[in-house]
Parts: sequence; C-alpha cells; structure tokens
Amino acid sequence: MARRKSGSGLSSDADEARQQILAAAERVITRYGVPKSTMDDIGKEAGVSRPTVYRYFGDRDALLAALIERRSRMLFARAYDFILSHPTFADQLVEGLIYLVDHGRQDPIVRMLVSPEHMELATPIVGGAHLATNLTAEMWGPIFRQAMARGEIKPDLDINAVAEWLGLVQFILVGRLDFASAEDPGHRKMLREFVLPAFVPVTTAIGDVHHHR
Repeated sequence: MARRKSGSGLSSDADEARQQILAAAERVITRYGVPKSTMDDIGKEAGVSRPTVYRYFGDRDALLAALIERRSRMLFARAYDFILSHPTFADQLVEGLIYLVDHGRQDPIVRMLVSPEHMELATPIVGGAHLATNLTAEMWGPIFRQAMARGEIKPDLDINAVAEWLGLVQFILVGRLDFASAEDPGHRKMLREFVLPAFVPVTTAIGDVHHHR
C-alpha cells in the first residue's frame, strides 16, 4: 500500500522520502555529472525546495555518501550471485573483482568509489567516513568467511584491513579496464599472481608454485 504523500510531494514516511530524493539525485547526476549537480537541481527534480533536501540530508557530501551506498548495494546484489556461481575462492576473487570494477566504473556514482580521478571529490565523502572500506568489507566479508570455513584462505585475515587494501587494487583495475577489455587475460594473470597469494595459506601457495614448475 502506497504511503500518503505530504504537501511537498514526498512520502510522509521519512525513509521513503529519502529514497525519493536519492532517486531524483541519480537522475540529476546522470544528466549533469557529479561535479555540476547541485542541491537546488536535486530539489527541483524531486519537486521540493532546496531547504527540504537539506532537511533530509545535512549537506551535499551526506547526500552523495547515501547515494554511493544505495548504488553500491544495488551493484552488490547483482555481483554476489555472480561471485557465488564460481566454485573456488580463487575464481570468486578474480572474477568478482573484475565484475565489480568493470560495472562500477560504468556507473557515474559508484565510479566515485573505485576511480582515482574522483579521489579529490570523493575524499570528504568516502575517505573521512571510511565508506569505501566499509562497503568493500560488507560485500566481501561473507565470501571471505565462507572461504575460511572451507580452508581455502588464511583463517586469521582482518577483513577490514583487507577491504582497505582491496580498494587500492580496485584503483589499479579501473586504470587497466579504462584502456582494455574486461576479458583481457592480463587482468586475471595479474590478480592471480600478485593479489591471490595474499589470501591463501603459505603451504598452499608453496604447493601451487611447485605444481606449476
């Protein structure tokens, strides 16, 4: 059953009203880009005044942070099923990172989370609040824990520390994928040789080295 709308055209339910404003912000950013989108533009798109937007989001950074969370979780929902369709952690990590970065870099909002050219713009949004690390940990945490239970990766990994490090890996991948196809085997070779060994137990890594000699 639809919520009653207030006089401003927004839902009388605060959470639904926030989502309406975020949906309007998505449309504005798609039209103008992140740097040129203003709170006034977003208010007009939502059919409300700029002060009303500020009532739900204290400032532009807070609105963008909420929007990044919204868009990232939409991507995560699709990526999670894709990642779990791969039987081993090695394939889940490699294919999952490429999937997330390739799709994230094509989204003007999620790209703020994974692209180095937006760092100056995104720093007060995702840097100070550690939003990038928290979202990465949220996405990969269940996958890491399942792999630990199967004995595929080190049992003592600090998921938050790993998530922060994966953010740097994402920056590298964005740069590569901007100039090469996501299907380029070089991406997978790099991830398997330099990223995957950080996760696997030493005995497994040594065994794999001997196996491939």
